[in-house]
Amino acid sequence: MTQNRIYLDHAATSWPKPEAVYAEMDRYAREVGAVAGRGAYAEAMEGERLVRRCRADIAGLLGESEPERIVFTQNGTDSLNLAIHGLLRPGDHVVTTVCEHNSVLRPLRFHQQKRDVRVTYVRCDGEGFVSPDDIAAAILPGTRLVAILHASNVTGAIQPAEEVGRIAAEREIPFLLDAAQSLGHLPISAKALHQPLIAAPGHKGLLGPLGTGILYIPPGLESRLESLKQGGTGTRSDEDLQPTSLPDKYESGNLNVPGIVGLGEGVRVAVHRAHGNEERSLCRALLEGLAQIPGLTLYGPKSHVRRVGVVSFNLAGFEPQELAALLDSAYHIQVRAGIHCAPRMHQSLGTSPRGTVRISVSVGSTTYQDINTVIEALREIAAS
Repeated sequence: MTQNRIYLDHAATSWPKPEAVYAEMDRYAREVGAVAGRGAYAEAMEGERLVRRCRADIAGLLGESEPERIVFTQNGTDSLNLAIHGLLRPGDHVVTTVCEHNSVLRPLRFHQQKRDVRVTYVRCDGEGFVSPDDIAAAILPGTRLVAILHASNVTGAIQPAEEVGRIAAEREIPFLLDAAQSLGHLPISAKALHQPLIAAPGHKGLLGPLGTGILYIPPGLESRLESLKQGGTGTRSDEDLQPTSLPDKYESGNLNVPGIVGLGEGVRVAVHRAHGNEERSLCRALLEGLAQIPGLTLYGPKSHVRRVGVVSFNLAGFEPQELAALLDSAYHIQVRAGIHCAPRMHQSLGTSPRGTVRISVSVGSTTYQDINTVIEALREIAAS
């Protein structure tokens, strides 16, 4: 492994994690090691305490007073699948957008093919923004779900989630927000967003390890959202019926307690970062530098204020994968290239099928020197 690498792929996963994440996961594995809550001995109770603390910290990050509404999952895709498969019924209609990740597009395609569900894909403008008016116009009498991402993993565009949430709430339609690129990066209030389902991985903006994710379930929706798996929960064990109480209804089987313990440490760092402006400042420096490079085309919002720290571009004369490989081999700069699991977004941008090169930054890991280094490297490549 290259020790002096400049890692600029935080939209895929954050790295390195805060030291407390590594330390607490190691402590749990070596010193505790028990299943959380499924025992009356000290270590089992300690595991349960740490899981509850993480649940409460994530709820607090969302401004939610009921921690049990935070359900732990395997990852962001798992959270989105639980929401989509748990809500939709044959013949339903869904409003979504062309900006979505395959974690939304593919479950919806399954329902189109197997469950006769109709889907409307609302288009975006040239910068990657979706209009709330277009969302409202797409709603039909049979609409049972509105699903949008909060921030694009291709353009970084921050969508008008609060307005979309209001539209869905007024029509009493469940609203699903994919917060994969926003939770931990932006302040998010479940109440201000009109109580959507909020799905997110734990390993990106929340700074936890891979294999962790969360789904926030708003009040009342648990009666409509079916569980996708049933089994042991450590509660009501004298019955063979799945519990209906939260979070047990959706958390059958043993939790990834070491991962959740690490996630809890990451969240305590992220909660401070999400309310700062440093990421936008890093993004601004990156955008301004890239804009000066001849032959380089930027995609997404022109203003750093309207995006998270995700920047996509192409450089004339280079395929995205070729350029990413060159940055790694010659400069030890690690970026992402391709479609980024968002095929409809690239069709809208005109970058399909080759995709784009993507740089994504993270406060606490990315420095201004990193930004200067990648800009200078691209300037050298463009001039060669």
